[in-house]
Amino acid sequence: MTETYSRSRQQAEIAFGNVQMQFFAKNNAVEELESEAERRDAKTARLREARLAKELADRTSATSALLAKRAKTR
Repeated sequence: MTETYSRSRQQAEIAFGNVQMQFFAKNNAVEELESEAERRDAKTARLREARLAKELADRTSATSALLAKRAKTR
């Protein structure tokens, strides 16, 4: 069942196909950008957590050293 379309219909079908391709390409680009943003946010959260843990450990260590030094001088 072969259908033959007029030249104007063929051009319209081609134009519509091009618009659809652009639309889907934009959707894919948006999805990629959102995915990249999610990965970046997750990495930032991991790094922040690691930094805060290190700062806490450093403060704890400094406090312990200060208390030990005070204990020796008394």
